[in-house]
Amino acid sequence: MLLIPAIDLKDGQCVRLRQGRMDDSTVFSTDVVATAGRWVNAGCRRLHMVDLNGAFAGQPVNADAVRRVVEAFPDLPVQVGGGIRNLDIAEAYLDAGVRWVIVGTQAVHDSQFVARLCQRFPNRVIVGLDARDGFAAVDGWATVTGHRVEDLAERFADFGVDAIVYTDIGRDGMMKGVNVDATAALARAIEIPVIASGGVSTMEDVRALNAVSPAGVIGAIVGRALYEGTLDLTAAQRCADGLDA
Repeated sequence: MLLIPAIDLKDGQCVRLRQGRMDDSTVFSTDVVATAGRWVNAGCRRLHMVDLNGAFAGQPVNADAVRRVVEAFPDLPVQVGGGIRNLDIAEAYLDAGVRWVIVGTQAVHDSQFVARLCQRFPNRVIVGLDARDGFAAVDGWATVTGHRVEDLAERFADFGVDAIVYTDIGRDGMMKGVNVDATAALARAIEIPVIASGGVSTMEDVRALNAVSPAGVIGAIVGRALYEGTLDLTAAQRCADGLDA
């Protein structure tokens, strides 16, 4: 199982939000490339980047910061989300060297958009499903819909998406632990891999997710715990690789 560091971008800075609230953010760095380098040096094998401004604006706002990271670390697979609402935006990111684009809000509002993306960019599309109490949230988590996450995930699996990033927004940035049961249940319900997100904060969380990795949980996105030092990326990846107790 991969431990995937998160770089969330707000106004060109690396921040972390609590439960997706833009007015409750903590700035951890003003140097995006240096932050990415920190995780590369710690042994990360994939990087997760989110344009928070873009998620609310509906179009990229921090794309230049993403491009700088991709240019600085061309061998590092990067997945990017936030404001990807049309094919041209997705193509621009992929042409710049991003490995996967992540579609969230637009996927829920227009499932055929995901189908078109997958057809045009096979194996390059991830859907981000953010949930509160099992129901999908959109528009930067500002709105909770009536769509159950499992139902949406099954539909997107049929389109050929590469993976689902599943975020329990009630736990994201709160350092309260990951929702292992909900993540594993989603992974068992669909035929494509699931990447856990939201609440991964301790080695116990890593072990718990690793235990359900046979169900199809291939990775875990980690944010605040890395930046606040409660989880060491190198040690956590060793644990996820089964090299450390």
